[in-house]
This record gives sequence, structure tokens and C-alpha cells, in this order.
Amino acid sequence: MGGTNAIGWFDVYVDDMERAAAFYEAVFQRQLESINDPTDETIMRCFPADMGAYGAGGALVKSLHAQPGPGGTLVYFSVDDCAEEQSRAVAAGGKVVRPKFSIGQFGWVAMCMDTEGNLFGLSSMR
Repeated sequence: MGGTNAIGWFDVYVDDMERAAAFYEAVFQRQLESINDPTDETIMRCFPADMGAYGAGGALVKSLHAQPGPGGTLVYFSVDDCAEEQSRAVAAGGKVVRPKFSIGQFGWVAMCMDTEGNLFGLSSMR
């Protein structure tokens, strides 16, 4: 099957941008960057991304058109070791929903909840 990857971008919807940005910066130990919205309808902070590299870029988004919360879509962030980031998630005010567990030859995953009530995953090979 050729072509592009299924995911090209993701939005993580938030109610409180400062709280959410502080949470993700603490978990991943990286600064998020503000993105200008040409419609002036949303506030966005982008996760560091190289759009020419493998994987998808994404941002935290505060918008009148969507709300945060657990449900239908789960974004998995690629990390070095799920155990490290899941412990930082708790320290930053989030929760571990399912601690690090093996998915066989595909490595390890953990499921956490951020300060906005969004469920997200962590994926690592160790």
C-alpha cells in the first residue's frame, strides 16, 4: 500500500491553554510553540515537529468548535521509555489510566489522562 501515512496532523483540544501547555511541557520536557491562526478563532501551541520527518505533527488547540475529553480518538506519542513519561504525567497533575505494558514485538505502551481530561498514549520500544 503506497501513498502517505494515515495521520498528517493532530489536535488535542483544551479548555485552559496555559495549564495544558504546562502539563505537556513537563511530561515531554520540551517547549511548545505558539501558532498563529489566520481565522483568529483558536489559540494553538504546537509540539516540536519536523514536518519532513516520519510521523505526524500536532498542537494543543483551544477552540469554540470542539471540546476536550476522553472518547473516540487516542493519540500515541513516541517516547524513549513509557515509564519515564507516565511518571512525569502524574507529577504534572495528570493520571495514569493503564500503566506501561508490553505489546510484544511492537514495544510498550501506557495510557494517561492530561489535566484537561484527554486520554493519550505513550509508545516506546523499551
